Amino acid sequence: MDYVFETEMMVRDYECDIQGIVNNAVYQNYLEHARHEFLYEIGLNFAQLCADGIDAVVTRVEMEYKLPLKPRDVFIIQIGMHKQGRLRFIFDQAIIRKSDGKQILRAQVSGVLTHNGRPIAPALFDEVFTAKGWAFHQEKKHDN
Repeated sequence: MDYVFETEMMVRDYECDIQGIVNNAVYQNYLEHARHEFLYEIGLNFAQLCADGIDAVVTRVEMEYKLPLKPRDVFIIQIGMHKQGRLRFIFDQAIIRKSDGKQILRAQVSGVLTHNGRPIAPALFDEVFTAKGWAFHQEKKHDN
């Protein structure tokens, strides 16, 4: 996977459970924060899109937990994107612990764009990716 964006965060104490590790539900917050930062970075203002009647709707989240994060761990969230079919787009995301470079989590977050409640093709991603010189293409199927 080609990642085109990354952002850095640090675990806050209150995000951890009684085991002293980040609660599994908190990882979704991390991933969502990174997606919003990514959209802002590429020139798509999430609030303005909503005001224009365009909503990015998450339809599926798959997360593979590999290792835990602990209080004050600094980590990087990486993001790549590809299309799946005519309407669906996928955020490919990974969380990497900065101190040792180990992958903590890998995720795929599927979504669609809607305009006034109706699904639309994600053409605005095509436009932005092309302007940045990135490929926003269909996922390639791999034979096992």
